[in-house]
Amino acid sequence: MTPLTEDQLRAQDVPAPWSFGMADRVRFGEIDVLGHVNNAAYLRWFENLRIHYFEVYGVATYDHIPPKIVLRNISLDFKAEVKLNDTYVLTGRTVEMRTSSFTMHYGVYVRGVLTTTGTAVIVNLNQDNTKRPLADSLRSTLALRDGTVQL
Repeated sequence: MTPLTEDQLRAQDVPAPWSFGMADRVRFGEIDVLGHVNNAAYLRWFENLRIHYFEVYGVATYDHIPPKIVLRNISLDFKAEVKLNDTYVLTGRTVEMRTSSFTMHYGVYVRGVLTTTGTAVIVNLNQDNTKRPLADSLRSTLALRDGTVQL
């Protein structure tokens, strides 16, 4: 996957407020028997983007013991087929945060058309599995970069 700047996203017809994205193309191993991208491939794409997002945004960067970051749930909503060799842009952003969790939205664009969306809830835990508040620095980053709202 190739990381894209906000200007590059706009050039690929990905609208605001998306500001974090990556480009790639569909490979043979991601296709199912019906000739379109398999459901499991979307989950892998979202995970790859999420890990890169976490690194860039400093999600696991803390002054002392890092948190356990748990994917609580994830969902997909298919709007249009994506097929072999299609080039796509995968986007992600955090839309809301609570005391110890945040919700990310994902979008897959092919030639400027939103083909698939997703939502994931990520929870921040201490090493003993108790909830851990999000760091103030992370809250600031999410609000500034993604326009994330506090609930």
